[in-house]
Amino acid sequence: MSTANLFRPFNLKSLNIKNRIVMAPMTRSFSPDGVPTAEVATYYKKRAAGEVGLILSEGTVIDRPSSSNDANIPHFYGTAALAGWKGVINSVHEAGGQMGPQIWHMGVMENHHSGWKPAVPFEGPSSFNRPGFENGVAMTDADIADTIAAYGQAAADAKALGFDTVELHGAHQYLIDQFFWEGTNNRTDGYGGKTLAERTRFGVEVIKEVRKRVGEDFALIIRLSQFKPAAYDFKLAKTEAEMEQWLTPLADAGIDIFHCSQRRFWEPEFEGSDLNFAGWAKKITGKPTITVGSVGLDGDFFGAFAGESSQPSSLDELMRRMDRGDFDLVAVGRPLLADPEWVTKIRENRLDELEGFTKDALARLV
Repeated sequence: MSTANLFRPFNLKSLNIKNRIVMAPMTRSFSPDGVPTAEVATYYKKRAAGEVGLILSEGTVIDRPSSSNDANIPHFYGTAALAGWKGVINSVHEAGGQMGPQIWHMGVMENHHSGWKPAVPFEGPSSFNRPGFENGVAMTDADIADTIAAYGQAAADAKALGFDTVELHGAHQYLIDQFFWEGTNNRTDGYGGKTLAERTRFGVEVIKEVRKRVGEDFALIIRLSQFKPAAYDFKLAKTEAEMEQWLTPLADAGIDIFHCSQRRFWEPEFEGSDLNFAGWAKKITGKPTITVGSVGLDGDFFGAFAGESSQPSSLDELMRRMDRGDFDLVAVGRPLLADPEWVTKIRENRLDELEGFTKDALARLV
């Protein structure tokens, strides 16, 4: 099947990208004390030079004392870290690419295997990382207000540094998602609620603050997931109607693009339709969507972190769905982590040169 639709330009507000391929955010932990290095800049520049349309950075945390559980996760605050990110975006632009940082707060987390801990307890809507596991404190109203402001400041700094977009991390059991999930949000105030629609309030207020800080003409993306790392088969929205109650307030608050994370992009979201998460998000909101999840490989990313290898796989099913308009952009993770020239090889039909993925690729910046 032709991959021609992958190589059409995409334009929306501040985004003017050469093709429909997005580098998915992938945590690398190569930023000592939160500061991206010259090696990090080179890593991203190689992907831009390799024809990736839009690069979304690894998660980079906001200015909260316990927003991270890893000393080597990059910050998006502070003079040194922001200078490092300025070097990254300049390098990407020099190579002809576009890029946005993924703005992140981890929420209540497990302690890092290194033994490093933040100076204060982890914070979230409750003290829970998942049902039955407490490792933090519930945020006060003042904590919530300060956190929302920190998201806005990070987004404003991204625009000022010259980034082309910003993505908010609202998926995978991190802070915004912890507010969405009834398993971690047991609040009885206005940030809680029995319905998913009620529990969108924190996410909506973050989006509104970010939109206020960056203006109407700056593209804003949010990454969402139905599943939780603690519950792979979980569905936050159980029905199409519940998904509409979840996504519509986020779109109305200012989201331009929904980045819809799945373990496997080809899996249908609800019975009676083969639409995946990105397909449903586009149908419900009318907004452009990014699909992601095992694109180009025969194994999913959870298996990869468990040490399983993956081999290149066909893009035919991806293109079938894209050609009928289910989604607008395609995020690729592990293939680009292992091979900065993956996009070029796809465009030139050099399929015999595609590389598989092993866990070893996580240990180095290629």
